[in-house]
Amino acid sequence: MTPANSAFRRTEADVRGIAWRTSSYSGNNNGCVEQGRIATGQRAVRDTKDRQRSTLVFDAAAWGAFVAAVRDGHLSA
Repeated sequence: MTPANSAFRRTEADVRGIAWRTSSYSGNNNGCVEQGRIATGQRAVRDTKDRQRSTLVFDAAAWGAFVAAVRDGHLSA
């Protein structure tokens, strides 16, 4: 079993059917990521340049902490 506060990998087959959304901060420099919500409430994140690779999946608490850190300016490029 995967701890609740950790990210883990899933195969593309596990995330089929997700409505993917590209980050509003993505520019034209090919540094884009997409995220989508899984029915379990988890969030999947993938690289738009290589959608066939593994997708990172985060539980709701980890995703919320990440979004809050970005929003509050605790992470920089």
